Amino acid sequence: MTVNAGIDERYGRTPTRRLRDRRLLWVFGGIFAVVLVAWVVWAGFDAPSSVIEARDTRHEILNENSVKVTFEVSMPPQTAASCAVEALNEGFTIVGWKVIDLPPSDAYTRSFTEIVRTTELSNTGLIYRCWLT
Repeated sequence: MTVNAGIDERYGRTPTRRLRDRRLLWVFGGIFAVVLVAWVVWAGFDAPSSVIEARDTRHEILNENSVKVTFEVSMPPQTAASCAVEALNEGFTIVGWKVIDLPPSDAYTRSFTEIVRTTELSNTGLIYRCWLT
């Protein structure tokens, strides 16, 4: 046994150790690849089955205490939803807020008009978000 072989053996640098380390690297790499592929497949097929879209169509400032907001909602027929409508002032601060419940309907796209009461003069009125209920 040479000096280098003795030192390698003492510190665990033997041919069997290298082979075992290489096998472990391949095993853990394979496990990582399987988990990654499973997550990508799961995330790809986990898309929401019911999609809802809301679009602002117009707003009208009625007076300093109210704004009329008109918007369209597209969602699957025979589903109920709720929408939040907001009014913003010149500094983009929320000065009015209203949650509206939308009943189920046979139509995919429907138009709604709501009056939102405000605490001060608003600059705009818009749909914030809609969700299925």
